[in-house]
Amino acid sequence: MKRLGLAWQIFIGLIAGISVGAIFYGNTQVVEFLQPIGDIFIRLIKMIVIPIVVSSLIVGVAGVGDMKKLGKLGGKTILYFEIITTIAILVGLLAANIFQPGSGVDMSSLQKTDIDSYVETTEETKSHGFAETFVNIVPPNIIAAMTEGNMLAIIFFSVLFGLGVAAIGEKGKPVLKFFEGTAEAMFYVTNQIMKFAPFGVFALIGVTVSKFGVQSLIPLSKLMILVYATMIFFVLFVLGLVARWAGINIIHFIKLLKDELILAYSTASSETVLPRIMTKMEKLGCPKGIASFVIPTGYSFNLDGSTLYQALAAIFIAQMYGIDLSISEQISLLLVLMVTSKGIAGVPGVSFVVLLATLGTVGIPVEGLAFIAGIDRLLDMARTAVNVIGNSLAAVVISKWEGQFNEKEKDAYIQEVTNKIS
Repeated sequence: MKRLGLAWQIFIGLIAGISVGAIFYGNTQVVEFLQPIGDIFIRLIKMIVIPIVVSSLIVGVAGVGDMKKLGKLGGKTILYFEIITTIAILVGLLAANIFQPGSGVDMSSLQKTDIDSYVETTEETKSHGFAETFVNIVPPNIIAAMTEGNMLAIIFFSVLFGLGVAAIGEKGKPVLKFFEGTAEAMFYVTNQIMKFAPFGVFALIGVTVSKFGVQSLIPLSKLMILVYATMIFFVLFVLGLVARWAGINIIHFIKLLKDELILAYSTASSETVLPRIMTKMEKLGCPKGIASFVIPTGYSFNLDGSTLYQALAAIFIAQMYGIDLSISEQISLLLVLMVTSKGIAGVPGVSFVVLLATLGTVGIPVEGLAFIAGIDRLLDMARTAVNVIGNSLAAVVISKWEGQFNEKEKDAYIQEVTNKIS
C-alpha cells in the first residue's frame, strides 16, 4: 500500500466498497460493521477542520493587516462567488428545460424513500432569509459557534481576531507565532489522518451500496446522467473559461487536484480536503492570506455544484408532477436558491435540505424529493467534487484579480505535478 499513491489507495477502497455493498445488498450486519469505520473517518476530518480554518485565517488576516485591504478583498470575493453561483443555477435550469429529465416518469414505478431524517434540519432553513443569514454571521458565543460548526460565524470571529493581532503590533507577535505553529501542526495531523482515508472511503461506499443497491440507480438514471453531464459541462466550459482568464488550463488544474477530488467524491464531503487544497493553492502561487480567506469563505458562499444540482432537481420534480413552471416562476426559483443556498454548509445533506426548504415557495410538491432521496448520496458525490474545483479556482482568480498571483510558482508547481504523473 505504501508504494501506491493516495489517489490509487482511495480508488481501490472505492471499488472494494462498491463490490462489498453489491454482494451484501440488504445485509444489515454489513452496515453495522462498516458504519463505525466510516463514522470514525468523518469524525477525524471534522475534528481538524475548525482548528485549521481558525489558525489559517488568523495568520492570513494578520499578514494582510490592513482593514481597507481586507474589505476590498472580501468585496471582490463575494462578488465573484455571486456571479459564479448564479451562472451555475442558470446552467442547471437550462439543462432541465432542454433535456426534460422528469418528463414521462412513471411515478408508480418509483420506490418511495423515507425523507424524515432531513425534515428536522429543514426547519432550520425555512426561515433562512437574506437578513437572517447576515445576522447569524455574528456569533453571540464563539465557543458555541465552533461546537455547532457555524462556519460563517467562525470566519467572522477569526477575521476580527486576525485584525486585532495585526493592530497591536509587537505585542501580537507571540499570538501570531502560536497560530502559525497551530496551523503547521494541524497540517501534519491532516497528513496522518489521510492515511486512514482508503478505509473510510471503503466503509462509506460499502454502506451506501448495501443499503440502496445498484438497482436503485435504474429508475432515476436519466436524472443522474444529466446531473453528471451538466456538471462536467459546467467545469470544462464555465470554470474552464474562468481558469483560462486566470492563465490556467482547467485540465491541468483538475490533474493537480486529482487526489483531493477522488477523496471528496468518495466521501461526499468537501471538508475532507479543505486543508489540502489550501496548501496546494499556496504552492500554485496564491498568497497565504488570500487562500486562507477565500477557500473557507467559499464553503458557505460558493457551492457551485450544489446550486447547479438544486436548480436541476427542482425542475425535475416539477416535471414529474406535470407542473409547467413559467419563466417568472423559474426566476423566482433562482432568486430563492441564491438566498437559501448560502451559509448552511455545515448542515448534513445540505443540498437536499435546501431543496426541502425551497420547493414549497415556488409551488413544487416537497413529497417529490422522496423519489430522489435514495440516490442523493451518489449525486452528492458529484456536486461535492464540483464545489472543490470551484473553491480552489476561486483562490486563483482572486489572487490574480488582486495582482498577487505568482506565475513562476504556478509554472514550477504544474511542471512538478506533470512530471510525477508521467
